Amino acid sequence: MPVHRLYGLAVRCQWPLPWPDAEGEPFASVEVGAGAPEIFLEGAERVRSSPRPDDWFHCVRLSQGDTYLRWAGLFEFVVSSDGRSIRGQPLAEATLESFHTYLFGQALSFALLRQGVEPLHATVVVVRGEAVAFMADPGCGKSTLAAAFLQAGFPLLTDDLLVVRREGEGWVVYPGPARLKLFPEMARALLGLETGGTPLNSGTPKLILPLGEGQWHRCPAPLRAIYVLDAVRNAKRARRIRIQKLAPSRGLVELLRGTFNAVITDPERLRQQFQQTTEIARVVAIKRLCYPLGLQHLPAVREAVLADLAR
Repeated sequence: MPVHRLYGLAVRCQWPLPWPDAEGEPFASVEVGAGAPEIFLEGAERVRSSPRPDDWFHCVRLSQGDTYLRWAGLFEFVVSSDGRSIRGQPLAEATLESFHTYLFGQALSFALLRQGVEPLHATVVVVRGEAVAFMADPGCGKSTLAAAFLQAGFPLLTDDLLVVRREGEGWVVYPGPARLKLFPEMARALLGLETGGTPLNSGTPKLILPLGEGQWHRCPAPLRAIYVLDAVRNAKRARRIRIQKLAPSRGLVELLRGTFNAVITDPERLRQQFQQTTEIARVVAIKRLCYPLGLQHLPAVREAVLADLAR
């Protein structure tokens, strides 16, 4: 199988991937491909016999320690107990682009955790060679703000899944796929994209948009700062742009809230999570960013962040 580089991993994949490879020496590996039908049977049967078989998402620990994941009508995956293998297949409604997005996002997060890598939920751009992360609850505008930076020539490093590793006294962010997920109106307004993109799934109008040359940063970058976007309910009341540096203790809380995977809660994982987030909060600037809602405000928000970084 061809080997690709993504998120700091050597990814051995039987399917051709739609993105260019990232650069940098991989620190771990994972093998991805189709699985024999029988490997999905135990998980599928346990979903059917569960109290709520029609739920959108199911996660089942299998008898041999593997993890079965299923998104209703879209895809199913089995992640090995050591995190070194992901087997998957699309179901009736899934597009190939959507399958790739869930495979190298949600499903991959389970494999990363099994290998001792703690992913965060953030979108990251590169400013003057350094990684700047935007962290928020779903729907609070991470990708939209990143698109405003992309509009001004600052490339994307990763969207949604953030893999960060300790390097010396700091932390390094690894490149994700060369794509960004945006609502169509945001893609038109910020990137001038009238058409193109593939729907993420049937439950949302959000599009998966491929990025071209110069729009994606293919090398790992040192993590300069994390901006925590204020909740929508607070942003609706905002009258001006505010950036507030958080104390390490408060930054730790925000990092714990900002995990990419809140499903795995066994003690070993929780210890791993607390240790990494404590170390990040100690050395990386974590700041709260609140600003008025509306596309017209995004250029000023971008300039405020750039000015804050330059201080």
